[in-house]
Amino acid sequence: MGKWSVLSVVLTLVASPLVAAEAPCREDVVYLRGDWGNARFSVDVADTPDLRSQGLMFVEEMPTMSGMLFVYDREQTVSFWMKNTLIPLDMIFADGDGVVQRVHENAIPVDLTSIPGGRDIQFVLEINGGMADRLGIDEGTEMRHPAITADTAVWACAS
Repeated sequence: MGKWSVLSVVLTLVASPLVAAEAPCREDVVYLRGDWGNARFSVDVADTPDLRSQGLMFVEEMPTMSGMLFVYDREQTVSFWMKNTLIPLDMIFADGDGVVQRVHENAIPVDLTSIPGGRDIQFVLEINGGMADRLGIDEGTEMRHPAITADTAVWACAS
């Protein structure tokens, strides 16, 4: 491989996270960014009471960088449980501006214990258990998705 080919590969690897972070918003993708870096998750969106009620119940496995984004009409106090949920999940609770307020790691499958997300939560991203810790997702992480439309969104989709 010539020196220009090697340089091209290196530049592609260095630029890829930046390109992914600024990619156009899509309904089936959630972007996260923080001091730890960037991540992209393919998601199903639960934005109605019926879809939020079903959630990820009865799902036996989920691809690594996939999840479900729960979208509420307004900020509110939310809590979850793992009834009929068969895989461990991390729950990432964000406010209406898309800022992560709380991360609950490794929720126990089929456990009926309430998992409080806190007050003023409008978005909840569920991903495979342990993934938040592996990536470094924590409070203050910023979320980007077309549903996050507040004028004060910290990382809004381009209009």
